[in-house]
Amino acid sequence: MDVIANGLVAVVKQDCPTCVLIEPILAQLAAGGITVYSQDDPDFPAQVAGVLDDRELEASFRLEIETVPTLLRMQDGTEVGRLVGWERGEWRDFTGIADLGEDLPGYRPGCGSKSVEPGIAEDLAMRFGDLPIAARRIEVAPLEDEIEACFDREWSDGLPVVPPTPTRVYRMLQGTTRAPDEVVGVIPPDLAPCTIEKVAINAVMAGCKPEYLPVVLAAVEAALIDEFCMHGLLCTTMFAGPMVVVNGPMARRIGMNSRENALGQGNRANATIGRALQLVIRNVGGGKPGGIDRACLGNPGKYTFCFAEDEAGSNWDSLSVERGFAPDASTVTLFAADGVQAVADQKSRTPDSLARTFAACLRVVDHPKMVMAGDAFLIVSPEHERVFHSAGWSKARLKGELDELLLIPGADLVAGAGGIAEGIPTRMAGQSLPKFRPGGLNIIRAGGGAGMFSAVIGGWAATGEIGSIPVTKEITS
Repeated sequence: MDVIANGLVAVVKQDCPTCVLIEPILAQLAAGGITVYSQDDPDFPAQVAGVLDDRELEASFRLEIETVPTLLRMQDGTEVGRLVGWERGEWRDFTGIADLGEDLPGYRPGCGSKSVEPGIAEDLAMRFGDLPIAARRIEVAPLEDEIEACFDREWSDGLPVVPPTPTRVYRMLQGTTRAPDEVVGVIPPDLAPCTIEKVAINAVMAGCKPEYLPVVLAAVEAALIDEFCMHGLLCTTMFAGPMVVVNGPMARRIGMNSRENALGQGNRANATIGRALQLVIRNVGGGKPGGIDRACLGNPGKYTFCFAEDEAGSNWDSLSVERGFAPDASTVTLFAADGVQAVADQKSRTPDSLARTFAACLRVVDHPKMVMAGDAFLIVSPEHERVFHSAGWSKARLKGELDELLLIPGADLVAGAGGIAEGIPTRMAGQSLPKFRPGGLNIIRAGGGAGMFSAVIGGWAATGEIGSIPVTKEITS
């Protein structure tokens, strides 16, 4: 569309009472060469000759029209003045016509432009804007089901995905200030370059809202940190997949669940953020089950495993603060997690008793006779946390007690002990060994206010240079 270089430009629509009201004014201005665009009827205003048809709304988009009628003054292709609605004094000053609109009411508000109606703005931006959407377009036949088309192209994790149309991707990209062509990193196992746009496409398929995109981006970036070892996590025959823990104001702002059913279904942000990360690994990096993903059994968390820590109700430092971030920072922490193991203790009313319950449940992570084989998360419910807080136990105190309780005599761990072939070499029988490596046990608070139930989440190997250790990434816009 060529921009009107000089003179007055009006944008109207017939379906606007104020536009109809000022039709005589536009006819009067037509004598001076005004250009009129009509959004819905090229024969309106009837009293003006040469009305330009803007039913495609390209002019309205390029002129950034939000209200009709809008009157603009253009000079050398640049807007130098603008009025919206009808206010007689303003129009007279703007046009220099002292008696303009003498027979009309002094003021009438305008109507919303068709270019800003729900769903229209994004479509216009895709058609006429300069946002670079570089992804290859795939045409779906008129009679082809879009969701089935996504299944057929193996873009799905086994559940239906939202078809990533250009408009939906554009809308998703409004959730971040980062450029669509910025490369986040290379995604394993294929080491394929991944842009912000590609993450947005998979966030659309996962069902995310645009405001979730910064969290998804941080999760993807965290997965690419060497210590997390995303490639190895894909290849292992163990159960594990990425677990995402979100801390800080962002979790509350986007409505994440840290309370009842925090590890389960029902919350859109929890469900779709974790799913988006998994879809990026699958669709960009090529990490598909039966291919590079060699899990023997896997676990349901490989669809999605994402929740927020209950910081508002907690008496302890949050996970992100423990990991060196400011209390007001928003972060994601990734952990190579197995499934959820229940801890049910309804009777312990002292911290010593409850700590022993926790230790007994933690002892069986991976295998009761395996030590320093993987990290673990202990998710402490509010009722269980209250037992420790009432007794004056800090999180550090609880960790110290658990470290002592999980120092296991080697004689109990050697191969053959208890009639179980699994175990450590007999030469280590005289040692006492910790269940987890130093710092390998993480404790956070989450869950509903009723129910003395906590949870243990074991993790994939975290020994030496093999395996995965938890990583934390700050969320940015």
